[in-house]
Amino acid sequence: MDDIWTLLLLSLAMLVGCYLAGIIPLAISLSEEKLKLVTVLGAGLLVGTALAVIIPEGINAMYTSESDKTAEKADLPLKENADHAKHDHHGHSHGLTDTHTLIGITLVSGFVFMLLVDQIGGSHMHQGPDAEGGQPVTTQQNRNKITATVGLVVHAAADGVALGAAINMAHTHLTLIVFIAIMLHKAPAAFGLVSFLLHEGFDRPRIRKHLFVFAAAAPLLAVVTYIGLSQKSAENLHDFRTTGIAMLFSAGTFLYVATVHVLPEVSSSQTRRTSPDGTVVIHQHKGFHKSELLAIILGAVLPVILSIGHSH
Repeated sequence: MDDIWTLLLLSLAMLVGCYLAGIIPLAISLSEEKLKLVTVLGAGLLVGTALAVIIPEGINAMYTSESDKTAEKADLPLKENADHAKHDHHGHSHGLTDTHTLIGITLVSGFVFMLLVDQIGGSHMHQGPDAEGGQPVTTQQNRNKITATVGLVVHAAADGVALGAAINMAHTHLTLIVFIAIMLHKAPAAFGLVSFLLHEGFDRPRIRKHLFVFAAAAPLLAVVTYIGLSQKSAENLHDFRTTGIAMLFSAGTFLYVATVHVLPEVSSSQTRRTSPDGTVVIHQHKGFHKSELLAIILGAVLPVILSIGHSH
């Protein structure tokens, strides 16, 4: 029962927090440097959470399921047990190999899934037509605006799977770290989505609808994932395997979002300078500034520190 309340409260906090973060560009303009710093911290936190929290917890859940199945075999009647003993060494090692393979497949699936989502439409979010070009909006550009929202909604939905699976594991520290990582990633994403739609000339009521769909995606999927995993657990008390798969899939999505989607974008910046003869010189800067580097390291290390000392 406590898990359900935790789920509802965190889902509500995520919905409201994400929506409020998205409303900011409609009300005030936040400096690009500050937004960039939050985005970098969020990316670091996603990497740290995926590597130090979600992947170990997911693997632990899968091997717990494997060892429970082995324990059940040990409780079989004597004759059946003897039959199992003939094949046990081969069968047990085969089960472990399957689990090893499944861990790799699930992580890569999450990563590839996000890659495909990005290609379908998410990558358009940070581009848009040249503001100085004054180009008319074509049907293709209009489609890009919609796919930008769709891409981000799928991103957010994958975050919801991570939260739902974390709550199902009933480890408070895990739930908290995953929630913070998601919020620090979703808030700048909501801000970016609204800024993009404003730039593209969307009217405000329509922007609010897009923002609400984006803000509601993660809480909704968190609830659906939790209910689905809870029913699975009710059917089989020792079945942590599905929860483990959900955790590892979301870890793959976290790693993609942080390393491919966010970091390359914020690690390169350009400055325009007009020379005395009137030509515009563009300086391309690769890499992070000291404050950004500090933010990403802090984000990556924080989940490690928070997860130390929590035994299963």
